[in-house]
Amino acid sequence: MKYLAIKQHFNHMKDSDPPGKIIGLTGGIGSGKTTVAHLLQEAGFPVYTSDDRAKDIVNDNPALKEQIQELLGAKAYNEEGKYDRKYVASIVFNNDELLLKLNALIHPAVRKDFESWISFQTTDYLFKETALLFELGLDKECWKSLLVTADDNLRMKRVMDRDGKTYREVENVIEKQMAENEKIKRADFIIYNNSDLSQLRLETEKFLKQLNEFAV
Repeated sequence: MKYLAIKQHFNHMKDSDPPGKIIGLTGGIGSGKTTVAHLLQEAGFPVYTSDDRAKDIVNDNPALKEQIQELLGAKAYNEEGKYDRKYVASIVFNNDELLLKLNALIHPAVRKDFESWISFQTTDYLFKETALLFELGLDKECWKSLLVTADDNLRMKRVMDRDGKTYREVENVIEKQMAENEKIKRADFIIYNNSDLSQLRLETEKFLKQLNEFAV
């Protein structure tokens, strides 16, 4: 099994590109995307975790909170005024139109937060972690993209063990996400996470080495 595959014939950076090269980091549920993000941080690279920041922004941004309540109703927030993720998921999971409208509200707020975060970074490479990198077309805003992937059955087992979900529940989530073969076609860098943590660490190191060699 080849754990790290990298597309050939990259386009070189243009003179107009920003000094910090943004690499979009993505992966489907159970792929190990978050673990790779932690490994990159351990290696000294700044990682903006879009999904985690979104969880804070929906609570901390009054204007966004009002917009979400207008779209989904007052129950989108609980009695303590906190975003009710479970309730929201229950009404948008099988409603693609509503989910699209919700993302259209949250994404601009997250993007503004990301742009603010960038202004404080000084490294050559910045990583933007987001589960919907390709689905929302955010890869077009990045210098390159890195996909963390694994065999479907392994991903399902990981999520079942981690979250206590049934096979069918996890299958429903995976079916809602972009197919892995389509993500692989779009990604510039790919890490295959079909083994254990020690192997994933090695593959992440290989990716960083390849990245540095490419930049020379």
